[in-house]
Amino acid sequence: MARLIYALNVSLDGYVDHMRFAPDAVLFRHFIDDVRGLAAAVYGGRMYEIMRYWDEDDPEWDADRQAYASAWRSLPKWVVSRTLTSVGPNATLIGDDVEAAIRALKDRHDGDIEVAGTELAHSLGDLGLVDQYRLYFHPVVLGGGKPFFAGPRPRLRLAASDRIGEDIIRLTYIPA
Repeated sequence: MARLIYALNVSLDGYVDHMRFAPDAVLFRHFIDDVRGLAAAVYGGRMYEIMRYWDEDDPEWDADRQAYASAWRSLPKWVVSRTLTSVGPNATLIGDDVEAAIRALKDRHDGDIEVAGTELAHSLGDLGLVDQYRLYFHPVVLGGGKPFFAGPRPRLRLAASDRIGEDIIRLTYIPA
């Protein structure tokens, strides 16, 4: 049975915003390895549309960006959306009965399935489907925006803490 992991970059004050801060080179290489090791990914519709950036090659990409794109393209993806009518290569659309679809994914796969999208992660957490939360803290304070947690969570327990490169701390929590 797979583990469902919610992982995103987050500011020190708890917000996610891919336009206002980004991973440094060390963290980016960490993410390449991370994506290569995943069994699958589950995206909310908005996050999937952001990540579709990696579907098309850019001649200006360096080797790390090409490696990330290759890993992302080969990763099986499920997209939870009521508004999208189609998804790109290696992706499957989930429109209805999200709980049953995610439970089936977890049952059919071994390893880690990453979930991305704050609202999707919140609803899956409410259903007891998120097994682990990974917060990659960056040394920035945004003062507002989209919070990592889209609402209250039951108590969590710290499972691990890791320093990645010079400035990033990853905290890993599991439901208590």
